Amino acid sequence: MNNPIIENNLDFTLFSWGKQSGLNPINAHYAKGSYVYDREGKKYLDFSSQLMNVNIGHGNQRITEAVANQMRELSYVYPGMATEVRGLLGKKLAEITPGNLTKTFFTLGGAEAIENAIKLARIYTKRHKIIGHYRSYHGATYGAMSVGGDPRKFPIDAQAVGGFVHVENPYFYRCPWNSSSEEECGERAAAHLERVIKFENPDAIAAIVFEGESGSSGCIKYPPMYLERVRKICDKYGILFIADETMSGFGRTGKMFGVDHHKVVPDVMCMAKGLTSGYLPLGAMVVTDTIANHFNDTPMTLGLTYSAHPTACAAALENIKIIQEENLVTKAAQTGQYIEMQISKLKEKHPSLGDFRNTGLLGCIELVKNKISKEPTTPWNAKPNEMEATVKMAAKIRALGMFTFVRWNWIFVAPPLNVSIEEVDEGLEIISKTMEIADQYCN
Repeated sequence: MNNPIIENNLDFTLFSWGKQSGLNPINAHYAKGSYVYDREGKKYLDFSSQLMNVNIGHGNQRITEAVANQMRELSYVYPGMATEVRGLLGKKLAEITPGNLTKTFFTLGGAEAIENAIKLARIYTKRHKIIGHYRSYHGATYGAMSVGGDPRKFPIDAQAVGGFVHVENPYFYRCPWNSSSEEECGERAAAHLERVIKFENPDAIAAIVFEGESGSSGCIKYPPMYLERVRKICDKYGILFIADETMSGFGRTGKMFGVDHHKVVPDVMCMAKGLTSGYLPLGAMVVTDTIANHFNDTPMTLGLTYSAHPTACAAALENIKIIQEENLVTKAAQTGQYIEMQISKLKEKHPSLGDFRNTGLLGCIELVKNKISKEPTTPWNAKPNEMEATVKMAAKIRALGMFTFVRWNWIFVAPPLNVSIEEVDEGLEIISKTMEIADQYCN
């Protein structure tokens, strides 16, 4: 290979989610706007905002300046000290989150926000069971992995954290109850949730943890009434509703948060990714005033060495200013509508295009061998010998100069919120050429 950068990466570091032999990572050099450039000068259109987190696009020097200015003054103090930037960021989050979500506990990322939300729910309610969706992902730590249903947890299932229960998603394209409409699927999913609560003993259930909008499990759209029903069920049984906005927050869905589409207020909101647009690691758990007041005279036994890290808080505060000042939430909604219109045209061209689910700029194309039977091009949780089509499509996308998240029979469409229409057209053209591979598997 004779490339010291690649050699050092492969020889001395481990890469996520796969075997370590045969890797050929992009040798990233710099990034600007919607593009990442490798050290040979090739550019890649970033059509999934890396891991759906670079919401403001790459290389925004306002973040650089905010971070540098903060570090010149104060880089780090332990979380028991007050800092100006911590208070300003907490105040800003109280302003932009819905309802009476008012106080924030800062973490290192989304998984740690979920971990601490689970702990908080159990401490607060004195109950132990947590309910999540089967088709969900909340992070890779043990607790976050356990509350999610993503099959990446299967290798550690025997050591999973206890007390987690799972329910079916309201996945209308593949509705478990063979519903005739999206609304009917939502009603049946909510009824299923309530039955499971009764089976599991409502007095034992501390919280329900659902994504604000579904992400890496296939962008499964909630029926319009579903989260409202979930909120009512939680209130009925004294269960906390924890919304995981790690992927769907900060304008990604065309609203500031995914739950804003459904006009519900969770008891706890977890966030990361778009909080800093990935420029620095930071997560947060925001709670209602009711929960916050409970801990006025009761110890809140949660803590992290890097909680409320001043430098990361500075990145987040400037990032939110950019999102607001550049009107990126509205822009995401408008660009998302354009993408939906363009992909609807591709349905006529490609027999493999079974479904496209999208909210703002959080979308997923689902590919099938047959539009009637809906047999997936690549099965869910496919074994290596079943991944032929997926591997070919991922290679094609990279060869054509694009980076996006390709998983099983899904191609994700989640560019930065400030992506241009010309860049969208470029990305959809690459995806169309890639879907020609999936078309070859149709019957």
